[in-house]
Amino acid sequence: MYIIVGLGNPTDQYAGTRHNVGFDVIDKLADEYNISVESRKGRAFVGSGMIAGRKVLLVKPQTYMNLSGESVRSLVDFYKIDVESELLIIYDDVSLDVGQLRIRKKGSAGGHNGIKSIIQHLGTNVFMRVKVGVGEKPPKYDLADYVLGHFSKEDKEKMQEGYKQVSRAVEQIVFGDVEAAMNEFNRKKKEKDSEKKESSNECRL
Repeated sequence: MYIIVGLGNPTDQYAGTRHNVGFDVIDKLADEYNISVESRKGRAFVGSGMIAGRKVLLVKPQTYMNLSGESVRSLVDFYKIDVESELLIIYDDVSLDVGQLRIRKKGSAGGHNGIKSIIQHLGTNVFMRVKVGVGEKPPKYDLADYVLGHFSKEDKEKMQEGYKQVSRAVEQIVFGDVEAAMNEFNRKKKEKDSEKKESSNECRL
């Protein structure tokens, strides 16, 4: 069974903020695969169902972001899953363009408090994650204020497309095609950068 965790902060005041992208992804997956994420299990809302023919548990931790590891660890222990191959964490990333994805099988917290907590409580940084870009913060803007802020109308539209890509990536990962998902979604940024570079070179000629 796969445990798919979307990171966010509980309570309505954080709904729709950049830092709650993980929760939004879980909601999208729940709608798409007809999974109700309303059961309470420990310190999380959970819902079980099927994605790509595999049993999954969709999870929205109800700890605050910097305590996400407490919720994740309790579920890992209860369901006795293999962290490296059966856990997937989805969360926001300010280093990626709005709606852009990056899939990794391991890595550092990269300054994200939710991932920092998970690594601390699991005792390993080897678990799959899908980072969803929310865009870089403007210069001189406080990072906390930025990630707890809301998307502009234009960025909301970009995020909707990003959520569709996350759904496809999750399908591939759950089915066992992690490398294929990484090859498809991680290279898109490189392709865009290459196109921009070529366009810039053309302008200079």
